[in-house]
Amino acid sequence: MKELYGFIRENGDVGIRNYALVIPSVVCSSETAARIASHFSNVPYIANQHGCVQIGDDAEQTERVLVNMGKNPNVAAVLVVGLGCETVQGKRVADKIAESGKRVEFVNIQDEGDTLKAEEKGVRLVQRMIEDINLMKKTKIDISQIRIGAECGGSDATSGIASNPVVGYVMDKVVENGGTAMFSEVPEIIGAEHILAKRAVSKEVSDKILNVTKKWENRAYAAGVDIRGGQPTPGNIQGGITTIEEKSLGAIHKGGTARIQDVLDYAQIPNKPGLYLMDTPGQDIESVVGMVAGGCHAILFTTGRGTPTGNPIAPIIKITANSVTYSKMKANMDFDASPVIAGKESIEQSGEKLFDMLIDVLNGKLTKAEELNHREFGIYKTISTF
Repeated sequence: MKELYGFIRENGDVGIRNYALVIPSVVCSSETAARIASHFSNVPYIANQHGCVQIGDDAEQTERVLVNMGKNPNVAAVLVVGLGCETVQGKRVADKIAESGKRVEFVNIQDEGDTLKAEEKGVRLVQRMIEDINLMKKTKIDISQIRIGAECGGSDATSGIASNPVVGYVMDKVVENGGTAMFSEVPEIIGAEHILAKRAVSKEVSDKILNVTKKWENRAYAAGVDIRGGQPTPGNIQGGITTIEEKSLGAIHKGGTARIQDVLDYAQIPNKPGLYLMDTPGQDIESVVGMVAGGCHAILFTTGRGTPTGNPIAPIIKITANSVTYSKMKANMDFDASPVIAGKESIEQSGEKLFDMLIDVLNGKLTKAEELNHREFGIYKTISTF
């Protein structure tokens, strides 16, 4: 295995990127946060569309996502931008992120007087952060310190046959070497949940897998619809997937074969290594954000039809086993698994190549989404706004 290098954080975590991140605590401060970040060439911000007039679990989940995005080890320092009257209070978000030991600053628009004054102060603070970040050096780390997520979006028939099994091979290898892996999109395991339940480490976890799947079905029924009306999507059907069960049987391959340690809440950080299922929706961006907020350093993202989406702080490696998609979307695709479909490579051979690419990306090689500055962001909402 190639040597691996990263940045050691104050709490012992390791980062494979070294960002100063700007986080608006509410949609009302998102534009100011974007203006602050725009003064720098490689400072991402989170396009938060929530944070006010939220209640209960919904407000708690938004805060958890913002806090855990700030705690992600790929982030070296954080500027939180608040308005002052929001539900998800910016100062509280900043204080919780600061528990990780990293540098955190806070700007409140109403306290500063207006957006221009808040922008000016924020730019000064980020500039100082960057000066400190530029002094940080990489050191040798181990794969056991890494968390990897798996996502599939824009799936077609090649996804379940080749690209998802190739990703599953890499996920198994990460877990075998003491690392952490997670996959998500619970609505896309419906019809295959009984297979995953048999892989649980205990009956308690097995019951969690079955119950969380049933929850999504019941949520759809409560709204007067059948979840099968949205799964598979029109693009999935055009790509050769005919039923939700067929899609699910292909989708679960990206989780590999390891025993499932637990079912994580959306944006929950696991407390020990191993394989996890995270409770997220099927929407790609919201699902990826949940796993990155859950501490993932990078995401392995399979797509038969092709999708360009990225993330503000975690590299997204795009994998397709559709040779036409790889050829047409070369600017977006990182890895070609189509030799598996053509019978020229085995799952294991392609998996070893993808694992080598993963190590290169963890060591700093930019993915196509990073090169194109794709930094899509979205938080899954559990309750309609009141």
